Amino acid sequence: MPPEGARILVIDDEKQILRMLKVALEGNGYDVAEAASGHDGLNQTAVFHPDLIILDLGLPDMDGVEVIKRLREWTRTPIIILSVREHEDDKIDALDAGADDYVTKPFSMGELLARLRVALRHVAKTDDEPVLTFGELTMDLARRNVILQGQEIKLTPTEYEILKYLALQAGRVVTHRQLLRAIWGPNYQEQTHYLRIYIGQLRHKIETDPSQPTYIITEPGVGYRLVTRD
Repeated sequence: MPPEGARILVIDDEKQILRMLKVALEGNGYDVAEAASGHDGLNQTAVFHPDLIILDLGLPDMDGVEVIKRLREWTRTPIIILSVREHEDDKIDALDAGADDYVTKPFSMGELLARLRVALRHVAKTDDEPVLTFGELTMDLARRNVILQGQEIKLTPTEYEILKYLALQAGRVVTHRQLLRAIWGPNYQEQTHYLRIYIGQLRHKIETDPSQPTYIITEPGVGYRLVTRD
Protein backbone atom coordinates (compact mmCIF):
# COMPACT_ATOMS: atom_id res chain seq x y z
CA MET A 1 0.00 0.00 0.00
CA PRO A 2 1.18 3.57 -0.65
CA PRO A 3 2.14 5.91 2.18
CA GLU A 4 -1.04 7.31 3.70
CA GLY A 5 -2.13 10.40 1.78
CA ALA A 6 0.61 10.11 -0.85
CA ARG A 7 -0.12 12.76 -3.47
CA ILE A 8 0.50 12.20 -7.19
CA LEU A 9 0.45 15.00 -9.78
CA VAL A 10 -0.10 13.84 -13.38
CA ILE A 11 1.02 16.34 -16.06
CA ASP A 12 -0.30 15.14 -19.42
CA ASP A 13 -2.48 16.70 -22.11
CA GLU A 14 -4.12 13.43 -23.21
CA LYS A 15 -7.56 13.30 -21.60
CA GLN A 16 -7.78 9.51 -21.88
CA ILE A 17 -4.44 9.06 -20.14
CA LEU A 18 -5.41 11.49 -17.40
CA ARG A 19 -8.72 9.72 -16.83
CA MET A 20 -7.14 6.24 -16.81
CA LEU A 21 -4.34 7.25 -14.45
CA LYS A 22 -6.71 9.02 -12.08
CA VAL A 23 -8.96 5.97 -11.78
CA ALA A 24 -6.04 3.53 -11.38
CA LEU A 25 -4.06 5.64 -8.93
CA GLU A 26 -7.03 6.55 -6.77
CA GLY A 27 -8.04 2.88 -6.84
CA ASN A 28 -4.62 2.11 -5.32
CA GLY A 29 -5.01 4.63 -2.54
CA TYR A 30 -3.28 7.69 -3.95
CA ASP A 31 -4.54 11.28 -3.93
CA VAL A 32 -4.36 12.55 -7.52
CA ALA A 33 -4.20 16.01 -9.11
CA GLU A 34 -4.05 16.72 -12.85
CA ALA A 35 -2.46 19.29 -15.15
CA ALA A 36 -2.78 19.47 -18.94
CA SER A 37 0.17 21.80 -19.68
CA GLY A 38 3.68 22.53 -18.49
CA HIS A 39 2.82 25.87 -16.90
CA ASP A 40 -0.23 24.39 -15.17
CA GLY A 41 1.97 21.54 -13.92
CA LEU A 42 4.50 23.96 -12.44
CA ASN A 43 1.73 25.89 -10.70
CA GLN A 44 0.05 22.73 -9.44
CA THR A 45 3.36 21.51 -8.01
CA ALA A 46 3.63 24.68 -5.93
CA VAL A 47 0.02 24.48 -4.74
CA PHE A 48 -0.63 20.73 -4.44
CA HIS A 49 2.82 19.78 -3.02
CA PRO A 50 2.84 16.30 -4.61
CA ASP A 51 4.92 13.44 -3.28
CA LEU A 52 5.57 12.33 -6.87
CA ILE A 53 5.04 13.73 -10.39
CA ILE A 54 4.14 11.72 -13.51
CA LEU A 55 5.14 13.83 -16.51
CA ASP A 56 4.56 13.56 -20.25
CA LEU A 57 7.32 15.07 -22.43
CA GLY A 58 5.02 16.17 -25.29
CA LEU A 59 3.09 19.03 -23.71
CA PRO A 60 1.29 21.74 -25.71
CA ASP A 61 3.12 24.76 -24.27
CA MET A 62 6.66 23.56 -23.46
CA ASP A 63 8.82 20.48 -23.72
CA GLY A 64 8.75 18.16 -20.73
CA VAL A 65 12.53 18.38 -20.31
CA GLU A 66 12.14 22.13 -19.74
CA VAL A 67 9.50 21.38 -17.10
CA ILE A 68 11.96 19.04 -15.36
CA LYS A 69 14.69 21.68 -15.39
CA ARG A 70 12.36 24.31 -13.91
CA LEU A 71 11.13 21.94 -11.22
CA ARG A 72 14.67 20.96 -10.27
CA GLU A 73 15.47 24.59 -9.56
CA TRP A 74 13.41 24.33 -6.37
CA THR A 75 12.14 20.81 -5.65
CA ARG A 76 13.51 17.26 -5.40
CA THR A 77 10.05 15.68 -5.78
CA PRO A 78 10.49 12.39 -7.72
CA ILE A 79 9.55 12.67 -11.41
CA ILE A 80 8.57 9.67 -13.52
CA ILE A 81 8.43 10.34 -17.26
CA LEU A 82 5.52 8.74 -19.13
CA SER A 83 6.03 9.35 -22.84
CA VAL A 84 5.65 7.92 -26.34
CA ARG A 85 9.23 9.02 -27.04
CA GLU A 86 11.34 5.87 -26.88
CA HIS A 87 14.59 7.05 -28.46
CA GLU A 88 17.63 6.67 -26.19
CA ASP A 89 18.53 10.36 -26.50
CA ASP A 90 15.10 11.40 -25.22
CA LYS A 91 15.46 9.15 -22.18
CA ILE A 92 19.00 10.37 -21.48
CA ASP A 93 18.01 14.05 -21.80
CA ALA A 94 15.10 13.62 -19.39
CA LEU A 95 17.11 11.62 -16.84
CA ASP A 96 20.08 13.96 -17.02
CA ALA A 97 17.73 16.92 -16.51
CA GLY A 98 16.63 15.39 -13.22
CA ALA A 99 13.89 12.82 -13.88
CA ASP A 100 13.99 9.75 -11.65
CA ASP A 101 12.60 7.16 -14.07
CA TYR A 102 11.20 6.72 -17.57
CA VAL A 103 8.24 4.62 -18.73
CA THR A 104 7.34 4.42 -22.43
CA LYS A 105 3.77 4.52 -23.74
CA PRO A 106 1.96 2.20 -24.23
CA PHE A 107 2.67 0.96 -20.74
CA SER A 108 1.62 -1.62 -18.20
CA MET A 109 -0.20 -0.10 -15.23
CA GLY A 110 1.42 -2.74 -13.03
CA GLU A 111 4.87 -1.64 -14.14
CA LEU A 112 4.07 2.03 -13.60
CA LEU A 113 2.72 1.35 -10.10
CA ALA A 114 5.86 -0.64 -9.27
CA ARG A 115 8.15 2.18 -10.47
CA LEU A 116 6.04 4.64 -8.50
CA ARG A 117 6.38 2.62 -5.28
CA VAL A 118 10.16 2.43 -5.73
CA ALA A 119 10.42 6.20 -6.20
CA LEU A 120 8.29 6.90 -3.13
CA ARG A 121 10.31 4.47 -1.01
CA HIS A 122 13.54 6.03 -2.21
CA VAL A 123 12.54 9.57 -1.26
CA ALA A 124 11.27 8.36 2.13
CA LYS A 125 14.73 7.05 3.06
CA THR A 126 17.24 9.25 4.81
CA ASP A 127 20.29 10.22 2.76
CA ASP A 128 22.68 9.00 5.46
CA GLU A 129 21.22 5.52 5.90
CA PRO A 130 24.28 3.51 7.03
CA VAL A 131 23.19 0.05 5.85
CA LEU A 132 21.54 -0.68 2.49
CA THR A 133 20.11 -4.14 1.82
CA PHE A 134 19.07 -5.63 -1.53
CA GLY A 135 18.09 -9.26 -1.08
CA GLU A 136 21.31 -11.10 -0.17
CA LEU A 137 23.49 -8.07 -0.94
CA THR A 138 24.24 -5.60 1.87
CA MET A 139 26.31 -2.40 1.89
CA ASP A 140 27.47 -0.93 5.19
CA LEU A 141 28.32 2.65 4.23
CA ALA A 142 29.95 3.49 7.55
CA ARG A 143 32.35 0.52 7.39
CA ARG A 144 32.58 0.49 3.57
CA ASN A 145 31.75 -3.22 3.64
CA VAL A 146 29.89 -5.19 0.97
CA ILE A 147 28.39 -8.50 2.11
CA LEU A 148 26.90 -11.10 -0.24
CA GLN A 149 25.22 -14.18 1.21
CA GLY A 150 27.04 -13.59 4.50
CA GLN A 151 30.49 -13.28 2.90
CA GLU A 152 32.43 -10.04 2.53
CA ILE A 153 33.15 -9.10 -1.08
CA LYS A 154 36.45 -7.38 -1.81
CA LEU A 155 35.97 -4.41 -4.13
CA THR A 156 38.46 -1.90 -5.46
CA PRO A 157 37.81 1.72 -4.39
CA THR A 158 36.36 2.55 -7.81
CA GLU A 159 34.13 -0.54 -7.85
CA TYR A 160 32.87 0.37 -4.39
CA GLU A 161 32.06 3.96 -5.37
CA ILE A 162 30.14 2.81 -8.46
CA LEU A 163 28.13 0.28 -6.45
CA LYS A 164 27.49 2.84 -3.70
CA TYR A 165 26.23 5.40 -6.21
CA LEU A 166 23.90 2.86 -7.80
CA ALA A 167 22.74 1.68 -4.36
CA LEU A 168 21.87 5.20 -3.22
CA GLN A 169 19.77 5.54 -6.38
CA ALA A 170 18.39 1.99 -6.13
CA GLY A 171 15.47 1.26 -8.41
CA ARG A 172 16.16 4.35 -10.50
CA VAL A 173 17.86 4.57 -13.89
CA VAL A 174 21.31 6.14 -13.62
CA THR A 175 22.66 7.38 -16.95
CA HIS A 176 26.20 6.76 -18.17
CA ARG A 177 26.95 10.48 -17.89
CA GLN A 178 25.66 10.69 -14.33
CA LEU A 179 27.87 7.81 -13.21
CA LEU A 180 30.94 9.04 -15.07
CA ARG A 181 30.59 12.56 -13.64
CA ALA A 182 30.07 11.22 -10.11
CA ILE A 183 33.00 8.76 -10.13
CA TRP A 184 35.59 10.26 -12.49
CA GLY A 185 34.52 13.89 -12.87
CA PRO A 186 33.04 16.04 -15.68
CA ASN A 187 35.98 15.55 -18.03
CA TYR A 188 35.17 11.84 -18.31
CA GLN A 189 31.42 11.92 -18.91
CA GLU A 190 31.75 10.53 -22.45
CA GLN A 191 34.20 7.73 -21.55
CA THR A 192 31.61 4.95 -21.40
CA HIS A 193 34.25 2.23 -21.90
CA TYR A 194 35.37 2.89 -18.30
CA LEU A 195 31.91 1.96 -17.10
CA ARG A 196 31.67 -1.19 -19.18
CA ILE A 197 34.93 -2.45 -17.70
CA TYR A 198 34.04 -1.71 -14.07
CA ILE A 199 30.42 -2.85 -14.34
CA GLY A 200 31.71 -6.11 -15.81
CA GLN A 201 34.11 -6.52 -12.86
CA LEU A 202 31.35 -5.76 -10.35
CA ARG A 203 29.01 -8.29 -11.92
CA HIS A 204 31.66 -11.01 -11.70
CA LYS A 205 31.92 -10.32 -7.97
CA ILE A 206 28.26 -9.95 -6.97
CA GLU A 207 26.20 -11.79 -9.60
CA THR A 208 25.55 -15.54 -9.56
CA ASP A 209 25.66 -15.47 -13.36
CA PRO A 210 27.32 -12.27 -14.68
CA SER A 211 25.84 -12.89 -18.12
CA GLN A 212 22.33 -12.84 -16.63
CA PRO A 213 22.62 -10.14 -13.94
CA THR A 214 19.91 -9.79 -11.31
CA TYR A 215 21.36 -6.86 -9.33
CA ILE A 216 22.93 -4.44 -11.83
CA ILE A 217 20.60 -4.26 -14.83
CA THR A 218 21.57 -2.59 -18.11
CA GLU A 219 19.17 -0.01 -19.54
CA PRO A 220 20.32 -0.31 -23.18
CA GLY A 221 21.94 2.84 -24.51
CA VAL A 222 20.99 4.78 -21.37
CA GLY A 223 22.72 3.48 -18.24
CA TYR A 224 22.20 1.09 -15.34
CA ARG A 225 19.72 0.32 -12.58
CA LEU A 226 20.38 -1.45 -9.27
CA VAL A 227 17.34 -3.63 -8.70
CA THR A 228 15.61 -3.37 -5.34
CA ARG A 229 14.35 -6.46 -3.54
CA ASP A 230 11.20 -6.27 -1.42
